[in-house]
Amino acid sequence: MSAASRTTRFSELSRRSQVFTATSRVLQVLAVMAKHGARCLRLIGGRLIGGGEGRPTSSQVLAEQLRDALAELGPTFIKLGQVLSTRPDLVPPALETALSTLQDSAPTVPFEAVKLSVGAELGADPDVVFCCFDRQPLAAASIGQVHPATLQDGRHVVVKVRRPGIGALIGLDLAILRRLALLACAVPGPARQLNLVGFVEEFGETTWAELDYVGEGRNADRARPKLAPLGVHVPEVVWALTSSGVLTMERIYGAKIDDQAALDAMGTDRAQLATTLAQAYLSMVFVDGFFHADPHPGNLFVEADGHLAMVDFGMMGTVAPRVRRALVEILVALSTRDVKASGRALRELGVVPAGVDEHEFSAELASLTSATVDVPLGELRLAPLLSQFLSVVRRHRLRVPRELALLMKTIVMCESLAAQLDPAFSLASVIAPFVGAVFGTTKNVAGSD
Repeated sequence: MSAASRTTRFSELSRRSQVFTATSRVLQVLAVMAKHGARCLRLIGGRLIGGGEGRPTSSQVLAEQLRDALAELGPTFIKLGQVLSTRPDLVPPALETALSTLQDSAPTVPFEAVKLSVGAELGADPDVVFCCFDRQPLAAASIGQVHPATLQDGRHVVVKVRRPGIGALIGLDLAILRRLALLACAVPGPARQLNLVGFVEEFGETTWAELDYVGEGRNADRARPKLAPLGVHVPEVVWALTSSGVLTMERIYGAKIDDQAALDAMGTDRAQLATTLAQAYLSMVFVDGFFHADPHPGNLFVEADGHLAMVDFGMMGTVAPRVRRALVEILVALSTRDVKASGRALRELGVVPAGVDEHEFSAELASLTSATVDVPLGELRLAPLLSQFLSVVRRHRLRVPRELALLMKTIVMCESLAAQLDPAFSLASVIAPFVGAVFGTTKNVAGSD
């Protein structure tokens, strides 16, 4: 066989292998969805036969089965569920709640594979590059695995290593998701209105970005000088030992922000910590327009000196000035119970289509704050109001910009965490200066002049 024939033969075998791999993955996706769908039907059937009292609703069962299916399908689908949990404008409350519990965990990668990955990325084995590299990981997620290590100069660090083969799997899964979105949009119905193809393409861009640890390191460097004056510690990146597939950062020691027993044992002023947390996020959102978009307890720590520490800058949000202004208008409107202003802000963004029933839309917005009439502004909780506001948005199928939906979800999570630290905390009580930062003056919110 000639060299040209061997090359042609090899190319054909490679193509067939790729087709076989893609077909196998498609069949796997369908099998997992079918399995969980059948289980869901059995659970709903049992609920109906046995009586509904005290049992989960069918929507809860469906949501939990979808969550379990995504978890079983692996990294891409776990990330998809996590992203959807930040889009309450797209998914119903039961699904949002179920997906918010989706854990990004995976079996550990054997050390030999980690060793090969580090060697390929940094040009030498971890035992050579580091003074000490712990074989046991601190955490194993779907995209990367984190190992504690010590530098040659004695500094303690953590090393995040991308899982071998993860790029190829994610690329294949994104192609499958895009094909499914195209098929869904070919059928008349809500899928066309939701622009599923555009959502999948946007999801693909953010997922590819999370695979690049250089980008995550740059995000941390960009956020650090902004957060330091607010008393927030962002770990230093060790750039000499960082690449696209390996991220080496200063190790953070401390208690998780939701570990109240540990915080109390440390003598932490939880009320002050709640304020610091809120001010940090409000500053990122309204002053910088560049914010940490994953404020769950695993990414927030309290150090022994009481400083708040923030880690994992893979998921960041950016917000254009006009969207920032719209969110402020909405928050101010909800805080001052001027819900007409919230509708106006949405209209100015161009997300209220011509076909929306104006009377019904306005009436629903007006009913949002009816339960808060007697609540002092300084004690008002914005998170429930934002959640209700997004339910109105969802019912009327408004196309809210991703960044605005992510902003709202981040604000909700931030206020929830702060309220766990200090039950008397109200985001409305600290928001006034940030309103002024956006408008160039303070507006009448939460008692400000």
